[in-house]
Amino acid sequence: MSESLLPVILCLLSAVTVAATNMFVKRGGDVLTARMAVAIVMGLSVLPFAPFVPTPPPETWSLILISVVVHWFYQFCLVRALHRGDLSLVFPVMRGLAPLVTACAAIFVLNEYLTVLQSAGLLLASLAIIVFALPTGQTATARKLDRSALVWALLTALGVGMYAVADTRAARAMPDPMTFVVWLFLLDWVGVTVVAVIQRRGQIGEAMARQWKGGLAGGMLGTISYGLAIYAYTLTDAAVVTALRETSVVFAAALGAIFLKEGFGYRRIIAAAILSGGLLLMQAGA
Repeated sequence: MSESLLPVILCLLSAVTVAATNMFVKRGGDVLTARMAVAIVMGLSVLPFAPFVPTPPPETWSLILISVVVHWFYQFCLVRALHRGDLSLVFPVMRGLAPLVTACAAIFVLNEYLTVLQSAGLLLASLAIIVFALPTGQTATARKLDRSALVWALLTALGVGMYAVADTRAARAMPDPMTFVVWLFLLDWVGVTVVAVIQRRGQIGEAMARQWKGGLAGGMLGTISYGLAIYAYTLTDAAVVTALRETSVVFAAALGAIFLKEGFGYRRIIAAAILSGGLLLMQAGA
């Protein structure tokens, strides 16, 4: 296998697995408990590696905590979005808009600016998101649900953009990037678990009994997705990895249509393809 082909394969596998993770969360019905199960499994999956990575320098703990809090915000918004809307609607919006949020935040936090080609991709992706986000409900109640889901999807995109910038700062400050990955996963599950325990009020055990299979599958896929992305970062430009991973919007929409029996339609098929093309163009100009 050529060195140029390997990163592409890793990124596409990462895109498929991150889409599948969210499909399992949505498929379980109880989105909050399913997301908690996924987070716990991801934390347990990195536990064996904790003794073998360098300890975070004292000055980096504030960066880790910022990332953890931002991830908690993202998870809360993600749960609300998946609870209110189809996976084939909210996932493309949240993942498709996230690079645009990241690009804006990176100007102020990381001092990174878009090229002309990237700006063209940004505009193309934005137009696709507008088309994708148009309500598909046939009744007033269904259209209202679409709007509610979109609000939470937009907030989720904001969370993704915030954690992308926060994680970049934290990972760059570590002696080894895997130190950040391990400690992020070890702490990330706490927020969603506390909320789930409070919300379920003594029924958390019963809820987990119904969701553990999907949580186990989603958690392992989530760990694999993040691991593949980190490995791809060591082989090629970060811009290429980000662009290819955001093609997960197409995979998520397809999974929602196939496994969750969600309406998709030609409009969303075309919009999802244009969205991915815009994201690829945006990052190709880096």
